[in-house]
Amino acid sequence: MKSPFAPPPMPTLPAMSSSEMAQLNTNLAIDRTLMAADRSLMAWVRTALSMISFGFTIYKLLEGFEQSGEHFRRATTPRDIGLFLTGLGTVAMVMGTIEYWYRLKALRESRALRLVQPSFVMALIMSAAGLFIFVGILARAL
Repeated sequence: MKSPFAPPPMPTLPAMSSSEMAQLNTNLAIDRTLMAADRSLMAWVRTALSMISFGFTIYKLLEGFEQSGEHFRRATTPRDIGLFLTGLGTVAMVMGTIEYWYRLKALRESRALRLVQPSFVMALIMSAAGLFIFVGILARAL
């Protein structure tokens, strides 16, 4: 009697020549590398989004305290903290996007890949949003 916990039988692959098998393995390796690059870029997006949103939130929170009568040692403290965190998040996003671009460029030498990957588009949008928020804080403070 066969155990209900036994693994299912492995499917048999059609007979392949060694060069076909090598090409299949190469294609799978490129796919894995592309997926790893996508995951890395999305980690950059999450990190940058956290820094940008936290910087903007701190800026607005400290600005609200200042308007309600709370005084800081330096009048530019809310602006400085907001600019630092949003700038840091934007720089992180741009660095991650550049790293991804170079990885994609290297992979395109091995195989034709779409240039417009969803994670790359998201990274570009996040870079623009971070820059927009940074400039907005800077312009409002001047």
